[in-house]
Amino acid sequence: MTLTSEEPKGQTLRQPDMALMKKAYARWAPFYDLTYRRLTAPGRLAAVRAAVACGPNILEVGVGTGMALEDYPRDCNVIATDLSPDMLALSVEKVKKHGLSHVKGIAVMDACRLGFPDGAFDAVSAQMLITLVPDPEGALDEFKRVVKPGGEIILVNHFGVADGPVARIEEAVAPLATKVGWSSAFKIARIESWAKACGDVDVVAVDPMPPGGFFKVLRLRKRA
Repeated sequence: MTLTSEEPKGQTLRQPDMALMKKAYARWAPFYDLTYRRLTAPGRLAAVRAAVACGPNILEVGVGTGMALEDYPRDCNVIATDLSPDMLALSVEKVKKHGLSHVKGIAVMDACRLGFPDGAFDAVSAQMLITLVPDPEGALDEFKRVVKPGGEIILVNHFGVADGPVARIEEAVAPLATKVGWSSAFKIARIESWAKACGDVDVVAVDPMPPGGFFKVLRLRKRA
C-alpha cells in the first residue's frame, strides 16, 4: 500500500484554507487516535454498517488516520482519501500492520475535487469532515457525483441544535468547539436544503449516536 497524490488539472487549489488545514492535521496526527477513537466509535461503526449495506465499493473521504478502515469487512473494496499526508501516512501504516487487503487505495485528495469517475461507488462515507471543508456544498456535490444512483452519502458529524437551551450552550462554547473542527453554527438544515435543491437526493435517516447524541449519522440517498 502506497500513498498517492491526486490533483485534478485545470483547477486552482484554495491555498490559504488548505494550507492552514494541512498544518492543523499535521499537529493532530500523532494524537488523533488516542483522543477520538472511543469517543467516535458508535458513529464510526454505524457509518460502516450503513455503507456496507449499500454494496462493496466504498469511498471514505477524510479518512484521517484510518480508524474506520479496520472496521470494514474483508470482502469490501475501500478507497480512502484525505487532505493531510501526515494523517494518511498513519492510515498506510494501519493497512500494512493489520493486513487490510480490502483497502484498495489511499490518496491525498481534496474532498471538493475527487479524482474518480461518475457513479464509481456504492456509498461515500465522510466522518467528522463536512463542517471542516471550506465549501460543504461543493463537497456534497462531489460525493453525489461519484456515488451511483441508489447509493448513499453517509455523514458522521456534530451538527448544531436548531434552538432551545442546548443551542444556547453550544453558542457559548462555540469558540472552543471551532478549535477541534466542530461547528455549532452548522445545522442539519443546511444539508437538507442542499438535498432539496439537488432534486434527486433524499435524507433517509438522522440517527443520534452516544454519548448523548452529540454526534449524528446522517444518510442521504441518490435516487435511482
